[in-house]
Amino acid sequence: MQGTILLVGCGKMGGALLDGWFKRGLSPVDAIVVEPAGRDSVTACSDHRALTVLPHMSDVPRDFRPDVIALAVKPQAADQVIPAYASFTSQRPVFLSVIAGKTTSYFRKHLGDDAMVVRAMPNTPAAVGKAISVLYAAPNVSEVQARVCEVLMSAVGQVTWIADENQMDAVTAVSGSGPAYVFLLTESLRDAGIEAGLSPDLAAQLARATVAGSGALLEAGALDPGVLRKNVTSPGGTTEAALNVLMAADGMKPLLARAVAAATKRSKELAG
Repeated sequence: MQGTILLVGCGKMGGALLDGWFKRGLSPVDAIVVEPAGRDSVTACSDHRALTVLPHMSDVPRDFRPDVIALAVKPQAADQVIPAYASFTSQRPVFLSVIAGKTTSYFRKHLGDDAMVVRAMPNTPAAVGKAISVLYAAPNVSEVQARVCEVLMSAVGQVTWIADENQMDAVTAVSGSGPAYVFLLTESLRDAGIEAGLSPDLAAQLARATVAGSGALLEAGALDPGVLRKNVTSPGGTTEAALNVLMAADGMKPLLARAVAAATKRSKELAG
């Protein structure tokens, strides 16, 4: 991995990206991290002592010319953080944003009309290299810059592109927020097991292993999830009895549809 990177924000997602980049060969001398929480909050520092971590953008050396400025702050902090980086726009870096809801128009407003922006929506399995990231490149982003951003995001998992930025709100609702839905499913399956008479420890073990194993089965094969569901459902059996409840008119599908619609709506509201 070649080039220089300025990472703005090193929380869970920024930290996962930084770890992935180092595993792909990024030299710590080619990266600077701006993180108000300080050096102790950046776990990569324990393995890469040469990594520079600064509390404020104003501390970045004037002669540092990043090829990529990766923006990984929380959406609620963006208005206060992003404008300070407009001074870099004339240097022609690509701004790679993993900030939920913030559009390329938003970044042009705060960074200047010439800012070259790639939006990315990864999800929290980035922490174990199993993310799915959806990318959108503004029209003025070069093919080389787009490829660089793809390489950077592939360090934490799969990457795919969209050509219509308007789809990013639905992407955020499905894959960006999606892990929380899966975790809730696991919690609910555990609690249902306890209500059915299992000990809390056994119910938790069964729920966690079942969800994780089913995910691995999905990833390992090419079968549609609907086919996999049918394969485990015997006519008149226990699974069918459960699915008759989950697939009822007021069951899981309409509930998830409402949940995704609510998340999509909130993503649009965060656009600013």
